[in-house]
Amino acid sequence: MAKAARPSGKLRATSCTLLFSAALAPPNSCKKAVRHNGGCELAYNHAVVTAKDCHVATEKKSQPHAQPPTREQKKHEEQLLDEALQETFPALPVDPGAEKVRDVPAIAATGSPAPDFALKATPDQTVSLDQLKGKPIVLVFYPADWSPVCGDQVSLYNEMLSEFEEYRAQIVGISVDGPWCHVAFAKDRKLRFPLLSDFEPKGEVARRYGIYDAKSGVSQRALFVIDADGIVRWKYVSPIGINPGAEGILDALDQFAKKVRP
Repeated sequence: MAKAARPSGKLRATSCTLLFSAALAPPNSCKKAVRHNGGCELAYNHAVVTAKDCHVATEKKSQPHAQPPTREQKKHEEQLLDEALQETFPALPVDPGAEKVRDVPAIAATGSPAPDFALKATPDQTVSLDQLKGKPIVLVFYPADWSPVCGDQVSLYNEMLSEFEEYRAQIVGISVDGPWCHVAFAKDRKLRFPLLSDFEPKGEVARRYGIYDAKSGVSQRALFVIDADGIVRWKYVSPIGINPGAEGILDALDQFAKKVRP
């Protein structure tokens, strides 16, 4: 499959970069970042610890004498990012607790109903398949936040949101990372679509879609295009180290979704 051309500009890829908003942290707590199966786990009530492959996010400027952003500039940027995340799904309900999903076939086959799910988008909000129905849905399963290929992939889709919106399609990322890790990753990459946490039970939704890699403990890199009625219309499993791009997604949407003209 031909790989879609990426937008110009080099996408930053770091081994693991964490950025937190003080407003999202529980009072009187610090955060600890550790590597686990290529992803990140977060814990509280510990002194700040920097793991071997993790770095507290401070943008390295390409210009050696560039002035660092002021505290007011950082606060303003975080406020804008929080508003962008809220605008993505403004009607998300407060998570009422454990969500019950329908019993559907364990593997999502083309032409069959997509397996149901209800996953956390933030520590206190959930997104379910039922919420998304009514418009085309693009599910992007990826192994872990912070890895170079995953970072490039989600950044590509973020820059192409206007093209997906021509089909009224909603794009949603899913990995086994926890919701706090997703919040940090989304802020760092300035993402304008939700990332859902298939964290506990670990990989349950990935298993239902038939793309969980039990050996490595993460989901495979897979794409599913689902129509407005919840039927899987196209799927693709990519080699773990290759960015599948967006060409296949757009081709699949073009087969059944009518473009909305501005």
